[in-house]
This record gives sequence, C-alpha cells and structure tokens, in this order.
Amino acid sequence: MDDDSLYSRWEQRSEIPLFLASLVFLAAYAARVLAVSMPSVWKDVCMFTMLALWVLFAADYVVRWRLGGQRFARFARTHFLHTVVVVLPLLRPLRIVPLYDAIQHRQGEPRLSLHARVIAYASLSTLLLGFAGALAVYQQERGAPGATMKTFGDAVWWAAETISTVGYGDITPVTTGGRAIAMAMMAGGLALLGAVTGSFSSWLLQIFSRESDTKPPES
Repeated sequence: MDDDSLYSRWEQRSEIPLFLASLVFLAAYAARVLAVSMPSVWKDVCMFTMLALWVLFAADYVVRWRLGGQRFARFARTHFLHTVVVVLPLLRPLRIVPLYDAIQHRQGEPRLSLHARVIAYASLSTLLLGFAGALAVYQQERGAPGATMKTFGDAVWWAAETISTVGYGDITPVTTGGRAIAMAMMAGGLALLGAVTGSFSSWLLQIFSRESDTKPPES
C-alpha cells in the first residue's frame, strides 16, 4: 500500500475523533477563562486536559508528516492549516471541512451542493472563530490597565464587530496580545466573508444562467 493510501486512511479514521477532542480542548480552555471562582484542582484538571490533547494533536501532525513522505519544511507549507492548528490548538475546530469530507467518505456522496457546503462551512467556522477569539482576547484584556473590555459579553460583542469588519470602536484591545489576536481575527473574518459572498454570488449566477438557458425563445 502506498503512502497516499496510508495517509488517506489515517485522515478518514482520525478526523472525527480529533474534531471531538478539539471541542473538549475548547471547553477546557473556556472553563479556565470564564470560571474564575472554580477550585484550583479543577483548573489543574483543565490544564492537564489541554496539555494532553495538545500532545495528541502534535502526535497526529507527526504521523501525517511521516505518512506524507515529504520533507518537514515542504509538508509544513503544503499542509498549512495542519501546522496552524498544532501551533494554535484553539483553532482546531476550524478543520470542519476535512471533518465533513471524512464523514462523506464513509456515508457516500454529499447531500448538499458545493455552494451550500461552502456557506455552511464558513458560517460554522465564523462562529467557532468568534467564540475562540472572544475567549482569547478576554483572557488578555481582563484586568489590564485602561481596558474597555470588562466582561466576556464585551469580548463577544467585540469579536462580532471584528469578524464582520464593522469595527464600531467602542471596545478595543489595549494589550499587545489582544491586538495580535485582533489582527488574526480581522484576516480570518475577511477570508470567511469573502468565501460566503463569493459562493453565494456564484450560486446566483448559476441560477440565472440556468433560467436563461431554459427560457423559450421569443417568436
């Protein structure tokens, strides 16, 4: 069996468990950030869970690299999303597209059209990115001198402003870490909105073209 077959089989078998693990990672991180009065023993449990899952994600990355049969530098470039979610495991749930592909390989052909899938992927990715970004920036901004982000609700509102590129400016990060997160969310928001807009526009054009082709010629 060649490397490509081994890689594909590993991806199909591991994608769903790893996606579920990423949700557990996100939940553990959210608990540490939001549950301020949580007993220290449970905070330690959350931290241990996050570290154990990060090791799992790193091990999966190494296995994919070895099965891919490429040099590490080339693999890191050609599998950019894999590399990002290992460095920043909080973004692991954004791998919803490979998850769907893995499910479809088991269940047959996709039930949704390509355009509907792109819109669904981008919408879910936007929610996950917004929630993860709100948690991360709230952790950075909480208690910082001059911070305008007082509660997690403020962080969620700020994340919605940032991803949608509205940017009212009523709440802005003041820490270096918060501003770095803001830059990443701006880039991610533009990419996701562009995917939704482009797919929706392409879908409309196909509908109009189909109707034009089926319209009977005027006598």
